[in-house]
Amino acid sequence: MNIGLLLLRMTVGLTLAAHGSQKLFGWFGGYGPEGTGQFLEVLGFRPGRRHAIMAGLVECGGGLLLALGFLTPVGAALGLSVMTVAAISAHLDKGFFVSSGGYEYNVMLGVAALSVAFTGPGRVSFDGLAGYPLAGTVWGMVSLAIAVTGSALLLASRQLQPVANAPVAAAYTEAATRG
Repeated sequence: MNIGLLLLRMTVGLTLAAHGSQKLFGWFGGYGPEGTGQFLEVLGFRPGRRHAIMAGLVECGGGLLLALGFLTPVGAALGLSVMTVAAISAHLDKGFFVSSGGYEYNVMLGVAALSVAFTGPGRVSFDGLAGYPLAGTVWGMVSLAIAVTGSALLLASRQLQPVANAPVAAAYTEAATRG
């Protein structure tokens, strides 16, 4: 069981961290804070650059916490929250399957992250080695509550009016959907 949890944490956590690095640094084919910010502006997150940096920090930071199994419920909450916002704001209208630009991938990463909050990170983790009892129903529910609250607050702050840089963001959206 501990090896399975390690594999799950590392896969989900490092995937989230890589996606955050795309936003923060433009690594792995990402657009960095400027390009991601333009896309986020179209989605109603203004100012876009600031939201891109915050999304990158949440995604990268939460992913690294999950991968390390350190403060696992916090990493799970961060992972679920950023995936929830992405699913609702950028993918919901495209249906379920990722092949159509849908929210399938976001759901998988978010729920996998949350699952680790309920089960715990296992013994092969910083939490496990330190003896932190950060697992179980209570911690899972706390992670879920934090993620839902954070997601709802961010989504409620969106400003859904047209923006001036819509052509640039449309190109970003098309590129992101293709690959």
